Amino acid sequence: MAQVILDRVGQPALPELDKKLGKKQHGGIWRIVREIALLAALFGVYNLGRFLSAEHSGSAYDHAHELIRWESWLGLPSEAALQHHALQVDGVARAANLFYASVHFPLTAVVLLWLMIRRPDAYGKARWALASLTGLALIGHMFFPLAPPRMMPGWVDTGVLLGQSVYGPSTHSGIANQFAAMPSLHVGWALMVAVFMIRATRSRWRWLWIAHPLLTFTVVLVTANHYWLDGLVASTLAVPLLLIFNGSASTSTEPPRAMWPRRQSSIAS
Repeated sequence: MAQVILDRVGQPALPELDKKLGKKQHGGIWRIVREIALLAALFGVYNLGRFLSAEHSGSAYDHAHELIRWESWLGLPSEAALQHHALQVDGVARAANLFYASVHFPLTAVVLLWLMIRRPDAYGKARWALASLTGLALIGHMFFPLAPPRMMPGWVDTGVLLGQSVYGPSTHSGIANQFAAMPSLHVGWALMVAVFMIRATRSRWRWLWIAHPLLTFTVVLVTANHYWLDGLVASTLAVPLLLIFNGSASTSTEPPRAMWPRRQSSIAS
């Protein structure tokens, strides 16, 4: 008579397994908390640096005049003319102000959180790419303070005009350094976020993320918060960082390997 014996090799007891799973889940939660704290610290240091760099804003208007001359020499279209045409369309300025105030940081934070949870391999590289760009931007803000277009003659401060300004009615309002226009982190972060999501997903709709940096660039011009060169310099800095921190991650939909080890069978006669 044949007898079949099935043995579970190395199978942990159920209480022990539950303990391991609980410990893993607990560690995952603390990892998320730790990463959020790290990002908050980086953002705090960046804001402190922006605030300190405001002390060197005496040359900001001179730099703005120089940059406008450079753009004219390069043959770039006039931001003032673009804004003038946009303001002729009802609701465009109000929508642009809302986008400028409410999309930049929240969307970046949501994308990083999603990567942290769903694509941890890509998250680490995305985090350091973003932090590196922010550090380079801080250096630019400190050594090249620049008055944004809304402070220059020929442009309209759409935020103040419609009562939607995130900075306030004057250059001394709030704690933000309003002379940190070069390079534009709005444009740089938007480009990075788009690349992160295109790399990390496989949906055919992922290419729609390209609209994010294009729309952001348009918004900062319409609201007169940045010049062409601000966005172009930010993009130029972002591209090599995206290549260095290549966060492409596998998005395979294959099911995970079974948790239990294979069973051994033996046939005794």
